[in-house]
Amino acid sequence: MKPPARPSRASLLHWLFETSLAIKGLLCSAEFLAGFGLLVTPNAPIARLIYWLTHFQIAETPTDTLAAWTQRAMEGFPVATQDFYGWYLALHGGLKLAMVVMLWARILWAYPAAMAVLAGFVIYQIFEFQHSGSPFLLLLAFFDLLMIGLIWQEYKALKVKRAAKAATT
Repeated sequence: MKPPARPSRASLLHWLFETSLAIKGLLCSAEFLAGFGLLVTPNAPIARLIYWLTHFQIAETPTDTLAAWTQRAMEGFPVATQDFYGWYLALHGGLKLAMVVMLWARILWAYPAAMAVLAGFVIYQIFEFQHSGSPFLLLLAFFDLLMIGLIWQEYKALKVKRAAKAATT
């Protein structure tokens, strides 16, 4: 009995590209929806929701630092700050969502544009990491760098396919 064939490097890279694109699409959709939600929801219901979500935990464990921090953060969450985060998340998520859709549609100029956009995000994330020290920003930067590499591989493969197709027609 013959063992199953191992996938080629190109097919593995394509699978990684498609998988990471799906993950990126889900995350940026959630980001866009969160931003939109912040823009259309008045500040008071958000404050009540945060209080409702955390007060049971604080009543049960008065030393719960995450719940206490969340409540304190909400107290300092004025409408102007809510609007800023709403617009930021909606525009940031919307831009990335448009990028994902164009890559899935295999629009050729979107590949270098997406790499440039992601490179800008990486620079911003590293800059913010230097100020905040949040390892989450480094994780995002690493994921975006991985995406840049996968987009580059996919872009090269797509150009070769299109060149071969153009040569046969």
